[in-house]
Amino acid sequence: MKSVIVGTAGHIDHGKTALVKALTGIDADRLAEEKRRGITIELGFAHATLPTPQGGLRLGFVDVPGHERFVRNMLAGVGGMDLVLLVVSAEDSIKPQTREHFDICRLLQVPRGIVVITKCDLVDSDTRQLVRMELEEFVRGSFLEGAPIVEVSAFTGEGLEQLKSELARMASEVSQKDAATPFRLPVDRVFTIKGFGTVVTGTLIAGRLRKEDEVEILPTGRRVRVRGLQTHGKDTAEALAGQRTAVNLAGIAPEEIERGQVLAERNLLVPTHRLDVQFTLLSDAPVLKNRARVHLHLFTAELVAAVKLYGVEELLPGQTAWAQLRTAQPIACAPGDRFILRRFSPVTTIGGGVVADVRPLRKLKPAARVEALAKLLSAPDAERLAFLVTRRLRSGLTLEDAAHETGWSAARLKSALNVATRDGAVRAFAEVLIAAAEFTIIQNDLFAAVGKFQKANPLAGGINRQELMERAEAPRPVFLGALDTLVAASKLATTGDQVHLPGKNVVMQDDEAETKRQIEDLFAKAGWKVPTLKEALAGAKVDAARAQKIVTLLLREKVLIKISDDLVFHQRALEELKRLVRDYKSKSPQIDVARFKELTGVTRKHAIPLLEHLDREHVTRRAGDARIIL
Repeated sequence: MKSVIVGTAGHIDHGKTALVKALTGIDADRLAEEKRRGITIELGFAHATLPTPQGGLRLGFVDVPGHERFVRNMLAGVGGMDLVLLVVSAEDSIKPQTREHFDICRLLQVPRGIVVITKCDLVDSDTRQLVRMELEEFVRGSFLEGAPIVEVSAFTGEGLEQLKSELARMASEVSQKDAATPFRLPVDRVFTIKGFGTVVTGTLIAGRLRKEDEVEILPTGRRVRVRGLQTHGKDTAEALAGQRTAVNLAGIAPEEIERGQVLAERNLLVPTHRLDVQFTLLSDAPVLKNRARVHLHLFTAELVAAVKLYGVEELLPGQTAWAQLRTAQPIACAPGDRFILRRFSPVTTIGGGVVADVRPLRKLKPAARVEALAKLLSAPDAERLAFLVTRRLRSGLTLEDAAHETGWSAARLKSALNVATRDGAVRAFAEVLIAAAEFTIIQNDLFAAVGKFQKANPLAGGINRQELMERAEAPRPVFLGALDTLVAASKLATTGDQVHLPGKNVVMQDDEAETKRQIEDLFAKAGWKVPTLKEALAGAKVDAARAQKIVTLLLREKVLIKISDDLVFHQRALEELKRLVRDYKSKSPQIDVARFKELTGVTRKHAIPLLEHLDREHVTRRAGDARIIL
């Protein structure tokens, strides 16, 4: 059965709560003070089921306060409405909060609604007709132009059946919300129920929520378990987008959660203090100065924010501009969310708009930022994703960050990525996305870095892979992808951990080649009684720097093996040593330092490092002062 959220709007004492009760049988005024004063102070909720030719409709009613002092409470309930009942008393016609509530509904782009003239039993037919004409003029050019205008009396029941019929017709036209989108529920009430604990309520604006799900409370980041669920006053195992939902949370006290926070899918949103937005100032609002302080209302959240206008120093009534909202406290929302701004003082509604970017870059010129925001707000998904990736330059964008910056489901993100990669705009490596143009630049930089290194170091077999990655300053998956692409294209080659130009491992001059042979022969003939490196390099025919590079080359080729800071052996000597020690096992399962010195003819200076090398090679294992031969 489809669920539709219906909200009321209108001036105080125009009969909103009485109308809801007449339609549902539920008195939405629940507070003792509301009963005593006869006005709605807090949000009220009710529900009803209406039959339609297509099946039943579940209507969730959100009754909002009409008094100007409680507009902030009204704003907490208007988010997520599918249609609105603009309630106007036949006795009073259009009043100040009629206008303010109507402006709020327009700014939040409530898609449809019905104009309801209440208290019709208290006026004559001429007055009714006059009020109807005033309302037709009032809504002209808005989303309510041409909407039904129904005259009712909650006291006599007049017009209620017609209103129900219009509600059923209009609600049946509401598109079913996509339950596959990531789950979000802005909290509008928090209370406790004896025996159950903490309960929060709100309109499920997206996705689905199941019993036993783990959810995240934003902006605090606290994670809690859903102990139980109710929709329309009945227990349920699952709540879907578009339903008024009560959530029983486990392991959290009521004072640890409050109105304005959001229950959301884990890792969906990241709280921020900066939002780039498109904002429209109402035609009857005062001029808005750059950096003015305002009250920001987004779903059930209310925060103080400063408005940084882009490209202008003030916004005139009726104008639309791009701006950044800088909030005093963190807020968690998604691109496309709509908001209302009210003056800091006196507190009146001045305009509203839509969130374009929840992670705005700090260093952008206004013109470039405006161009970017326009793309983020209106471009197809694949283009928006490509832009988010491109603006990250070499650092790329992880899939997790892409989800945070878009608020999209995994399926929607995957679909956008498939199109972006198919069109050649984005490359994906593991969990990192990189712009195709930036990937090409990285490849060119790698190729140039290897060539430059080999030109400066002709005796090196190439640049170390780790060093090359550090020079690239790119995420590891992107670096490896670029390197693999260059190797596959035969532009670069690898030998072990070295990256080099194909066919250009080492270029040696005659004296360098002779020195390499000389050093290798010296260590080969020395066996286990090798000189120190300093002694070996002293007789080289080339300068000390080149001689050291030649030793490094021999070490990289594993012709020489370094076993301590200053001791290097020829690999054949070390292999012969392993054979000798293993053969000695037939005489004794152990060998100590003294016997090792007798066996090899070396001094203690060489014996200890050689034994430690054999330990590392798992030929021996130290046991006290001796070694067990393995």
